[in-house]
Amino acid sequence: MGRFTESSDEVTEPGIDMSSMLDCVFILLIFFIVTTTFVDERGIEVERPTPSAGGSNPKPTVALTVDKAGNIFHEGRKVAVNAVGAIVQRAISREDIPVVISAEREAPAGVVVQVMGEARAAGASKVNLASKNS
Repeated sequence: MGRFTESSDEVTEPGIDMSSMLDCVFILLIFFIVTTTFVDERGIEVERPTPSAGGSNPKPTVALTVDKAGNIFHEGRKVAVNAVGAIVQRAISREDIPVVISAEREAPAGVVVQVMGEARAAGASKVNLASKNS
């Protein structure tokens, strides 16, 4: 009968030496860092307007307003459609200034078109539309 004796030698498990793999990873990392090119994309130059001083005079215009009831106003006074031509003609006789028609969103399109037509018939070369949300 044999006796089993415990041995004091520990059995070591076989392992993989990782140092050579880490060396390869660092070499690849250095290679990619050195060979990388950075693209410097240029955009278009935007010329931003400079804010003007508060003392400058705004450009003169003939301002007409059409409300949702179809009423036409010039400088706070209610005017008729057939008076628009005279107002525009008087204003552009001094200098050729634009006509700006501000119409509320619910304003009747027919009235706005009539005001535009009267302004054009009076000789206005520039007729602009502006919308009011109120």
